[in-house]
Amino acid sequence: MLKVSKDKIQELRNKTGVPVMTAKRALEKAGGDFGKALEHLKDEAALLASHKSSRETKTGVIQSYVHAGRIGVLVELRSETDFVAKNPEFQNLAKEVCMQLAAVPAESVSELLAQPSIRDGNTTVGDWLKAAVGKFGEKIEISRFLRLEL
Repeated sequence: MLKVSKDKIQELRNKTGVPVMTAKRALEKAGGDFGKALEHLKDEAALLASHKSSRETKTGVIQSYVHAGRIGVLVELRSETDFVAKNPEFQNLAKEVCMQLAAVPAESVSELLAQPSIRDGNTTVGDWLKAAVGKFGEKIEISRFLRLEL
């Protein structure tokens, strides 16, 4: 088995937020290639998200964002447990979704999930959720949102 440096593991962990052993396994499977390890983690997160899709989300947060006093957004981001809902990274995800909606309006949740990210055009809002499912190990969904504009 390939020996992966602690620095590479830490770098991958910092970039993705996955646990240390998950980062180590991804780098080992990728033969030490950082890009391939990222792709592997992305694929794993998508698979995990599909397995968790039938679970019930019982809690979450309602996040708000107002841009320049002219655009207001409310987002309900749901998770399975209060433990995840209280996590600052989960709450930050809700804020990022609000800012996405302030920048790019959407008519439905499915349309929102398909939008390219305002932070990185190579990913979508749906990719954000899949990555969060991989990170937290729970089903995460945007159940509804409201966007108001003057």
